[in-house]
Amino acid sequence: MRRLSRFVDRGAITAGWVGVGMAMTIAVSFLLVVPIEPVFWLMAPFAGLIVGYYANSRAGRLENVGRILVNGLYAGALTAVTMALLFVAVKAIFFFGDDGYPDFNRIDPVTLKPVPPFCDSGAPCVYARYLVKGQGPDFVKAGVTDTGSFTAFYWREQLGTAGTVLALCTIGGLGGAFVYGLVRPRPNRSKDAPATG
Repeated sequence: MRRLSRFVDRGAITAGWVGVGMAMTIAVSFLLVVPIEPVFWLMAPFAGLIVGYYANSRAGRLENVGRILVNGLYAGALTAVTMALLFVAVKAIFFFGDDGYPDFNRIDPVTLKPVPPFCDSGAPCVYARYLVKGQGPDFVKAGVTDTGSFTAFYWREQLGTAGTVLALCTIGGLGGAFVYGLVRPRPNRSKDAPATG
């Protein structure tokens, strides 16, 4: 903590942890409770903007533009890393835990016997869901022809999205610091000014 406070104000360190909490709230809200993934992406730059501004406000930083930017960058980056990691973690849970239900692997409620179609849990079920939705021709164009190539394609896409979220939120943190730098109160120098008259 002491080493970090040489480069980042203590208030900004606290704001970074506030950003972690905010990222967790956004992830739970838009990836789990009401799964609207595009809203999650759109929230990333605004989360960074808010926490980048808050980092300097919390620190009470009035001077040193470089330090203002570092504070915003730190808080924005910590928030961004949390958002990106949570995005990948949620995707992994649903990818590896997909058992196919209700499209596949159903049980007849009367006979209690399995009802086709079937798929193996995890990647095969995820791949099968996309094929049922008519994504097969698009996958062939992208070189996806089996579960293995689908898995590689899927994770390239998800990691690309996580990288975009990471970049947007971090840039947002710098943007918040920049806005703070423009509107921050200026230190009162009247005490140091030479007397006139």
